[in-house]
This record gives sequence, structure tokens and C-alpha cells, in this order.
Amino acid sequence: MNVLQAMDHPELWAGFFRNPETWSAWRTFLKALFGLQLDDTDLDLYRRCTGRSTVNALGHTEAWLVVGRRGGKSRILATTACFLACFKDWRPYLAPGEVRRIAIIATDKRQAKVIFRYCRALLTKVPAFEELIDRETDDEIYLTNGIAIEVQSASFRSVRGHTVIAALCDELAYWFSSEDSSSPDIEIINALRPAMATVPGAFFLAASSPYARRGELWRAYRQHWANDNSEVLCWHAATRTMNPTVNQRLIDNALEEDPARGAAEYLAEFRSDLQAFVSREVVEAAIVSGRRELPYRDGIRYAAFVDPSGASADSMTLAIGHKQDGAVVIDAIRERTPPFSPESVVNEFCGLIKQYKIREITGDRYAGEWPREQFRKNGIEYKTSEHSKSGIYVEFLPLLNSGRVELLDHPKLTTQLCALERRTGRGTGRDSIDHAPGGHDDIVNAVAGCAVICETVAPALKVTDAVINMFRRPLGSSMPYVPMSASGVPLGPHSVSFDQLYGPANGKAKVI
Repeated sequence: MNVLQAMDHPELWAGFFRNPETWSAWRTFLKALFGLQLDDTDLDLYRRCTGRSTVNALGHTEAWLVVGRRGGKSRILATTACFLACFKDWRPYLAPGEVRRIAIIATDKRQAKVIFRYCRALLTKVPAFEELIDRETDDEIYLTNGIAIEVQSASFRSVRGHTVIAALCDELAYWFSSEDSSSPDIEIINALRPAMATVPGAFFLAASSPYARRGELWRAYRQHWANDNSEVLCWHAATRTMNPTVNQRLIDNALEEDPARGAAEYLAEFRSDLQAFVSREVVEAAIVSGRRELPYRDGIRYAAFVDPSGASADSMTLAIGHKQDGAVVIDAIRERTPPFSPESVVNEFCGLIKQYKIREITGDRYAGEWPREQFRKNGIEYKTSEHSKSGIYVEFLPLLNSGRVELLDHPKLTTQLCALERRTGRGTGRDSIDHAPGGHDDIVNAVAGCAVICETVAPALKVTDAVINMFRRPLGSSMPYVPMSASGVPLGPHSVSFDQLYGPANGKAKVI
């Protein structure tokens, strides 16, 4: 029995695919994937979605699906997984007691469970398949034939050590692709291929709506779409091509609201309006290697920026810095990841802030009055930033590009900074800078905010004879400066030293 026969069988999956209009295009895809006969209508769609003029009669074991949102990708991936688990005989490649795995991988397990729930329904709602289920957990379904369907997060570590008969990679365009990430998409795929190497006919399927022109999905699209010589199938289709029941008005509204995002979501177009905010070379040039933190020093005017969080998905971060010799220097960074008590983190941050003799900090407008109230309890005034987060990044970029900022050697800061994206609004020409979907920028937000403040605040004055002369001479008087004793008695120019009057400077700046 082939996959289409299973989908049409009244005692198997016919109930899951009742509407022929919804699944007609997907049936063509499955025919191409499994090497089934294509009719003239199928061939026309095949050529449009693959850019090819020839068909591989043997089918494919690797396919990349660049398909618009709500096109039906998840259910087709689940159907393919269940078909491979129940109908294909993997026993020749099974050692006694060995489990062969079908891995469903997404950015996190919550995302992967969308496909996993479809798999559970396709198996448990059909009596013939329900008998195959040996046991279930929240993340795995074990079958009596030695196959396990499991959910995994996108980590190259989690896929190592297993034998994989099929890998289903969901929403791959939204996986981390930066080489600075702890699990970039290329490393996960490179870890999967050896896990599949000992199983002839093992399947690799990656499906996603497109995003930026980077990462493994973009690479695969450029390499395999419209390539008759490739053994890898690349299927590129808009939402309504694969699922014509999606309301066209929904798509039109999305395109009108944000043309670039709407085209990516529903027309399956890779975005051309995205680019990296700053190059890795510029970031590395700003890092002082080996510098983790700088202690407080007398005579320096410090500033601080905080990125508050209510202990949800975001971290709460703090950065402290100062300006010295025309450059901004970042002195300290703190991050607290959830879960945490916001009040206790504020108390902790205030302890560090006071060590640097800071009485006023700046932060964003997060949570209204809450940050102001909590910092005020600790004797620290909370000032709202004049810039939005994107505006802060715009102000921060010239400091980086001109080499006028010294960053701490902080790997997470480097990762977040290199992953920032710049979007140019169509029609407006305005730039918007933010983290990629699923990413974070809590640390870099605090650091950039601190740097912008330090750049605009004058450094501390160095107390010199000229400075003292300015403050001691009577207003409007042209008489020369004459040092005075505490009782107001004029002193000779050499009868007392500057240090005796105002304390030893020791070459350090004195704040007036």
C-alpha cells in the first residue's frame, strides 16, 4: 500500500483528508516524493513548484518544502512520518533490541508537538494502527515494530547517539543560523546525517515558510530548486497553491499591512529587506579580549541602563559604563534569566549600581510604573529612555563602526549583537532593528542603551588650578586668582600647595 492509498482508505486515513480541494496539491507532492505516477495535471503543478522539467521516477529521500503559512505542511509531515513508521519494513536494518527513531525537530519541543499531535491522532484514531502502539510518553510514541516517533528541540546534541530512519525538520527558516549560536541549523543537520547513514532509504524532510536569505533553507533552495540534476527535491509554493481554502482576503490584508512579511508568510518569498545589523568583524574589533568586568574607580562618572523583565520569557539585564578619552567603555554586565523574582533582581542590581556611585539609571518603558517604583525603593531614580529600542541601536551603530566603544569579552553579548537584524520599511525608508524571530537581545539592549547614554554625557571634570580659579574668583572680577585659606586669609602663591588645599589628586579626575 502506498501513501495515497492509505490516505484514501476508509478504514485508515480517509477521514483526515475529506476535502479533496485542500489536499490535491499535496497529493502531487507525495507522488513526486515517493516516485508515484504523475498525470498531466500533476506534471504542470510539479514543474511550477520545483522549477524542473524532468521527474525522478524513483522518488526522493530528501526534500525541502518552502511553502507559505497555513499551507498544510505540518499534517503532511505527520502523515509521511506515520506512513514510514507503519508501512515500510525497517527490520533488515534493526539489530535485536534496537529502536529506530523518527525525529520531529523544531525550534523547541512546543513547536515540534504540533506535528507530534497529528501523528498521535493518525495512529490512535485508527484501530489497525492503535494496536501497534506499545507505549506513549509526552514526547514519544513507541511502536511494537521497534519504531519510535519522538519530539526533539533544535539541538545538535540531542540528535547524536541515535539511529534515525526519518528526520522531520519543522519551520527551519526560524532556527538559529548564526555561527555564534550554540546550535546553528547547519550543525543540527550535520549531526543528523550520520545518524541516518546506516539506514538505506532514510528520509530527511525540512518544511518551513521562508524568512531571511540566509541559513540552510535558503542554501538548499538556491542549490536544489530548478535543478534537474539534483537528487534532492525542493518544493516551492505559495499558501493558496497548496491549500486554496485559505481566505484570499486574509492574505491581501497581510500584504497591505506589511508587504515584506506578508509575501514571506503567504507567497513563500524569501525576504530581501533583511540584513545583518553589524558585521562580526566590527563586533570583534570592539571586544577587549579577556576583559570580563572593570571595577569602580574614583573620579569617573558612570552611567547605567537596565532592560527590565517581569520574569516571563525575557531576561532582566543591566549594563554599566563610562566615557574615557573619547570612547565609551562598558564596565559591567548583569543578566538574570527567568524564572526569577523581579523585586529580588532589582535589589541585586541596585547593589551593583551603588558600587559605581550611580544614583540615576535609564531604562525602557516596560511595565509602566513598576520599574520606577522598585528602583525608587532602593534610592535609585529610574529615568525613561528617550529612544525606542530600535532607535538605541541606530545611535549605537556609529560607535561600533568608528571603533569608539570598548565591549567586554562576553560570548552571549557577541551572539546577540551579531544576530540583530535591520529591516528597511518599504515606502518609508526607515530602518527598524530587532532580534530575529525566536531570538533574544536583552543583553545587547542594555549594553547599547548604556553606550548611548555614556556618549551623550560629558565625562567627569578634572580638578586643576584653572578649574579652582574659575570657581574661586569673584563673579565678574578681572583680578587674578589668589589662593585663600579656609578663614579667608590670602595666601602667597607658594605658601600652600594645591594638594594641601584640596586633597591629593594622584593624577585622577576629581568630580565637582
